[in-house]
Amino acid sequence: MKRSDVGFVRRDFLKLAGAASLATGFSLLEKNPAQAQNAQDNVTWHPANGPLMTEWSNKVSPDNVLSEYPRPQMTRSQWLNLNGLWDYQVTEKAAEAIPNSYQGKIMVPFPIESAMSGVMRTLQPSERLWYHRAFTSPPDWSGKQLLLNFEAVDWQTTVYLNGQKVGDHLGGFDSFFFDITHLLNSTGSQDLVVSVWDPTNTGLQLRGKQTLRPGGASYTACSGIWQPVWLEPVEVEHIESLHMVSDLTAGILYVTVGGRIANQPMVLELTASESNGKVASATGKAGVEISPEVWANKVKFYKGSGDAFTTTMELSIQNAKLWSVENPFLYDLKVVLRSSDGISKDSVQSYFGMRSIGIGHDDKANTRPLLNGKPILLCGALDQGYWPDGVYTAPTDDALRFDIEFAKRLGLNSLRKHVKHERKRWYYWADKLGILVFQDFPSGNEGDPHTDLPRSEEAFQQNFNERKRLIEQHWNHPSIVSWIMFNEGWGQCNTLRYAAWAKELDPSRLVDEASGFPWHGGGDVADNHGGIPPRFANKIGITSEDGGFGIGGKGHVWTVGTIWTYRTCDPATGDVISGMVKQAHGNLPDVNPQTVAWMTKQVGDLYAKFIADANETGQSGDFFCQLVDVETECDGLISYDRAVIKVDIDEINRITSSSSKNLRN
Repeated sequence: MKRSDVGFVRRDFLKLAGAASLATGFSLLEKNPAQAQNAQDNVTWHPANGPLMTEWSNKVSPDNVLSEYPRPQMTRSQWLNLNGLWDYQVTEKAAEAIPNSYQGKIMVPFPIESAMSGVMRTLQPSERLWYHRAFTSPPDWSGKQLLLNFEAVDWQTTVYLNGQKVGDHLGGFDSFFFDITHLLNSTGSQDLVVSVWDPTNTGLQLRGKQTLRPGGASYTACSGIWQPVWLEPVEVEHIESLHMVSDLTAGILYVTVGGRIANQPMVLELTASESNGKVASATGKAGVEISPEVWANKVKFYKGSGDAFTTTMELSIQNAKLWSVENPFLYDLKVVLRSSDGISKDSVQSYFGMRSIGIGHDDKANTRPLLNGKPILLCGALDQGYWPDGVYTAPTDDALRFDIEFAKRLGLNSLRKHVKHERKRWYYWADKLGILVFQDFPSGNEGDPHTDLPRSEEAFQQNFNERKRLIEQHWNHPSIVSWIMFNEGWGQCNTLRYAAWAKELDPSRLVDEASGFPWHGGGDVADNHGGIPPRFANKIGITSEDGGFGIGGKGHVWTVGTIWTYRTCDPATGDVISGMVKQAHGNLPDVNPQTVAWMTKQVGDLYAKFIADANETGQSGDFFCQLVDVETECDGLISYDRAVIKVDIDEINRITSSSSKNLRN
């Protein structure tokens, strides 16, 4: 970036260096084939008047809101997007009866606190949020089971259809669904109501950095539906889950398929392919054979209507094209469930990357992460996934993709997704564009870090269950290479138990027991915040939060509260000074050629020193804090609205790209 370009609004990051190498044979149904049936499509809608907006907000309309297929690793050709305008009402928490009327419209799936919801008000723990809309399923879905999918709702959810309760869910980040077939009206419109209660920071649940009183390093709450809502039709016999694990040594992809069958075994067909055609295939059985006597007892006497099945199959992927940051190659995978007479009952499309992550040593005996068997250094950034207009929800899929593209443009090979799980399409872009993800679990208040004991067994069990679901819902993404169990002691408890459990559940990834502190000796990672981590023979050492340098950006900063950072620039001298107190020149110096040069030097020196000293220190990763400003915290490499770049991209890229050369010296 030239000095004359400082402060300009960026937009051409689709033209990434080496973008052609990102292309694969993988194809994905990107758009909803059936437009959202929203009775209020013609209502004039606009976002609320938020403190700061992004350029993507004006691309959202009631009939075109997050219209991409929500679950990229298990797609079906038929589905119905329920995003758009819903009725809403806020009542007292104790009011558990479905409201008779509603106070206005809310844009789903944006949290009620966000400008993009059109409401932008705080939901208090003493209140309950109600959603309502009608839908009509397409005629060709008749006779099929109808699944109602919620990608994420924060926090306690109760769903009603046609006045009858469907079910409940606890959890703010994991996906869930209900089979609503038995409650459907035989014809015409269906009436859907969703009730949500969210204690935010007054409860013990996983919540990340949400708070009712934003300020400092805690941010606006996210209540209610904040990821897509959608319908899909399935047969009684259908696929429910996929789990894929690659073994590079054996040249095998292990695929575990879970689903439902109707009392008798069925046939599973797996086909892996790329742009040049089929790579591998396998056929197996879903379910087990049972004797006529057992079948008669189960079906004729007991009236059993179906079974769950879990089947693990092998695909031989010889001479595999490996997934890496430089070449994030993805194979297509098609899974078909057939009856014994060959009739297709369900078919899903997926993808996978052949890659391994482990721990080993370089030629200087330093403990290193091994990607596909080769030692690497991690130049990364902290990524919190907040948006000024959508809070937890990026306004569009292009916006979701942008942050990863920006990181790649900086030459970064890794991101630490901080105390938040994203919607599945973020991980799809991480897979497709090629970046290594160190994935935090959302922090909560389930435990006392001083004693390492849970505050209550109920809180521990709830948060444990949500963590388990989150691993299982995201463990197919090749981009995710580590699970981070806790951050800086927030809600930390049962640390060694958690680290061992996560490794047992998912041995294909690294486990980071605690980012920052306190450590108990478990897991695969010694994770420091600032400074050099100690050496371990069996753990990699990373600094997952470092730097804290920042500058302002007039017209592109959060206007509620006082902007701050840990360290900033004195415009008069160029010295590093505290950014925590108001300076004579204002809160923080503005973006200009001088401050951008200063910021570039601080960030560049941080990465350069890490790379230059890595052989001596044994440090394997350094993550600048942070990728993007969040609300009043202005230590990002780009402004909160993603409009003003605060460093010279080419210079940072030149430095970070040298990390691979260091290991060869």
